[in-house]
Amino acid sequence: MLDITANTSLYDIQRLPLWENGEQVLERTVAGEGNMNLVLRIKTTRRSVILKQSKAYVRKYPQIPAPIERLEAEKSILEAISDQKSVASFSPKVLHYNAENYLMLLEDLGSGSDFLDIYAGNKLISPEQLSILVDYLVGIHAMDSVKIPASKAMRALNHQHIFHLPFLADNGFNLDGIQVGLQALSKSYTSDERLTEQVAYLGKRYLEEEDTLIHGDFYPGSWLKIGSNLKVIDPEFGGMGDAAFDLGVFLAHLDLAKQPPGYASLVLERYTLPVDPKLVQGYRGVEILRRILGLAQLPLALSLEEKSRLLSQAKTLVLS
Repeated sequence: MLDITANTSLYDIQRLPLWENGEQVLERTVAGEGNMNLVLRIKTTRRSVILKQSKAYVRKYPQIPAPIERLEAEKSILEAISDQKSVASFSPKVLHYNAENYLMLLEDLGSGSDFLDIYAGNKLISPEQLSILVDYLVGIHAMDSVKIPASKAMRALNHQHIFHLPFLADNGFNLDGIQVGLQALSKSYTSDERLTEQVAYLGKRYLEEEDTLIHGDFYPGSWLKIGSNLKVIDPEFGGMGDAAFDLGVFLAHLDLAKQPPGYASLVLERYTLPVDPKLVQGYRGVEILRRILGLAQLPLALSLEEKSRLLSQAKTLVLS
């Protein structure tokens, strides 16, 4: 396997089996955070493209093993989306895939930024952007002609970090290293048997393969602002699954980012497909709990008191 890093020379990138005859690599820069994979923007004599490579670990957390073949599922999902007129413009087209080296070359959608800055608490998603994001979910959830199996290994990895590890009393997470007092706050949730049983039930539902194509990681880090356009990337945790999961995660991040309370109702009113509202709210609660108590932390501008209130609300959502 050819192992690519952010510092790999232009000469070595040129040697990759990805380029057209006569195409010369001119420049490479890091493109975005790339929590799971290495992501580079490559400029050549003919175009600008995005190069992704998966490793045998999570790029942001190298101590966590991850299925190295995960780009295969993402490739299949992106190719299916590109064939669906209603959502094709949201996501990049796959230009080349090299299974031997776990490399994928994608269309460059242009320079922009994700929505992670909304966690600062003083930025709002506009109602128009909110509507566009809902329409994207409706578009992919309505793709009834596709059957793309989820990567079982990726789904198992996600399950561990959403439904299991954050709810273990002795999970090794140093929450006080994130915010003093958070460790003590977590104990009433990790010791609540009724809560952990309901979370386990939702986790079992999450692992089941259903008839809906889901994005699988529908949060602000997967949404891009490029000029006046809104794009959605990184469906690597996607596949056939529960539409309620995408919706629940979406709503949870509106809560975590202190978006207007009425936004949740707007989302649910605009989402026109049948979905179990109790499951949506359950997944919403779990996502809030795991983002505050788990390893996958966000740049939240929340006081300990605000987190306490949000955790309590999330518990109610799960148990209701």
